[in-house]
Amino acid sequence: MGLFDRLSRLLRANLNDLVSKAEDPVKILDQSVADMQADLVKLRQAVAMAIASQKRLRNQAEQAESQAVTWYERAELALKKGEDGLAREALARRKTYQETATSLSGQLQGQDAQVETLKKSLVALEGKIAEARTKKDMLKARAQAAQAQQQLQSAVGNLGSNSAMAAFERMEDKVQAMEASSQAAAELAGADLESQFAALEGGNDVDDELAALRQRLEGGPEAVALPSAAAAPADVEPVKVEEVDAELEELRRSIDKL
Repeated sequence: MGLFDRLSRLLRANLNDLVSKAEDPVKILDQSVADMQADLVKLRQAVAMAIASQKRLRNQAEQAESQAVTWYERAELALKKGEDGLAREALARRKTYQETATSLSGQLQGQDAQVETLKKSLVALEGKIAEARTKKDMLKARAQAAQAQQQLQSAVGNLGSNSAMAAFERMEDKVQAMEASSQAAAELAGADLESQFAALEGGNDVDDELAALRQRLEGGPEAVALPSAAAAPADVEPVKVEEVDAELEELRRSIDKL
């Protein structure tokens, strides 16, 4: 395969692809109906010309037949008058007109057939155009609906990659984050308020205990003294101070060794 053949095929393929992509069904439908209408006008003109030619041939054939009859009558008249030469000339003219009439009759038959064919073609084309016009509106509506569906699918497909949609989603996330932060701050403020009130509510008990302890301390050794010997059980002997001091001194020495 030659280089020029390959280039030619490549160019034709690219051109066909460009043409296919550029075709708009709505415009092509309108143009197709317009082309058919133009063909209908041409066919009507052709039928009109064929009918005119048919009429002309019929008139010529009728005239030739009429002339043939006329010259036959003249031949009879000349023969009756004894003019054999004139009768012979008249018969010769009659024969010429008969041949012309025969030829025109043959042409007229062919013209009649052609006119009938053209008329049938005209009726068929008119029917096709009427059907095409009916289908055109339906096909245009279907084409427009298909184009709208394609545009919708394309728009839906581009939502994920659309910068405007991405910005919208980003702002939505930001608003949600702001709402979450606001809710967290409100919860923390509420928790701090609860702790403050809890401290206030619990402060009375602490103050009461503190006041009771202060009162006991201010009351002297008797207020914080150990239970009296009389209240102790009978089998418990009083502890001597010397023994306690000895144990205290031993405890201090053990701590110092650590």
